[in-house]
Amino acid sequence: MQISNDIDAMRLALRWAEKAMFITSPNPRVGCVLVKDGRVIGEGHTQPPGSAHAEIRALRDAAARGHDVRGATAYVTLEPCSHYGRTPPCADALIRAGLARVVAAVMDPNPLVAGQGLEKLRVAGIQTEAGLLADDATELNVGFMKRMRTGLPWVRMKAAASLDGKTALHNGRSQWITSQAARDDGHWWRARACAILTGIGTVKEDDPQLNVRAVDTPRQPRRIVIDSRLEIDPDARVLVGGGTWIFAAQADADKRSRLEATGAEIIVLPNARGKVDLPEVMAELGRRHINEVHVEAGVKLNGSLIREHCVDELLLYQAPMLLGDAQGLFDLAALESLDNARRLVFHDVRRVGPDLRILARFD
Repeated sequence: MQISNDIDAMRLALRWAEKAMFITSPNPRVGCVLVKDGRVIGEGHTQPPGSAHAEIRALRDAAARGHDVRGATAYVTLEPCSHYGRTPPCADALIRAGLARVVAAVMDPNPLVAGQGLEKLRVAGIQTEAGLLADDATELNVGFMKRMRTGLPWVRMKAAASLDGKTALHNGRSQWITSQAARDDGHWWRARACAILTGIGTVKEDDPQLNVRAVDTPRQPRRIVIDSRLEIDPDARVLVGGGTWIFAAQADADKRSRLEATGAEIIVLPNARGKVDLPEVMAELGRRHINEVHVEAGVKLNGSLIREHCVDELLLYQAPMLLGDAQGLFDLAALESLDNARRLVFHDVRRVGPDLRILARFD
């Protein structure tokens, strides 16, 4: 493949990074393309944790094709790592390979890297640049970027509603407000997340599996339930297969024992009101290396998460219908002034089948 400029090369690297969407957590999704004399000679993306990073895959690809990488340019969607983790530093591999130039889309906010990767390359005599298509590269790893900078995961709240903002009829029925296309699209967002979070109310009402079914993925996100009093039934489908994390405000010994027998882990984090401390939940998820949290909950937990400033963006699917007097999206207090309204910015708006998908981020 011929490449005529840096932007086209980085766009190709970003496409390779997208191929790693569902497999790299908690590591970032990274793509790398090697170009020499205007020709692509190696390509690759990050593999699952403990396996090769994008740069190594691209170098191996070039070798398998019989190409000499000396003097080539590497286009990488994230600054090459400079430290020993589960794998050796990618910066060292690029130096040994004899590359002439490395272009990174965005700097790595990981304190173990944070500019040291590019600095190591510069000291070795390799020309380095950063910032090309940085916004696109950041979007691919918005959760990793936030966790590295703040210790907290990126929290995305998904909901499906009618045009008048209703999520279910007055009797609770909600299947299905949106189309199959919208529901399948929602599973893509589930698949890219590290964890899917819901509340005990949703578990009681819907008995959800809380997994990815409409998208082919080699990895299922962690399932999380907010359940202050450990009211969840040990036979609930969200517990099947084990590994579910249940955040509670109190832990009755008998209930805890029965739930732990299913393979669930109970984490007790009460606040002063006897409820689960939601900001502390997010801090704990960050400590557990969760990059992106996908919330699919009911009106009460949705409202609580927003009030506690735990949500970064809303993923809202709106169907072209009106439901009238029915259940809303969020349980939020009445406002006396528009000055007190929580403001959001439309990040992406598009059609999905007959429905509208809105991605809106809090200011």
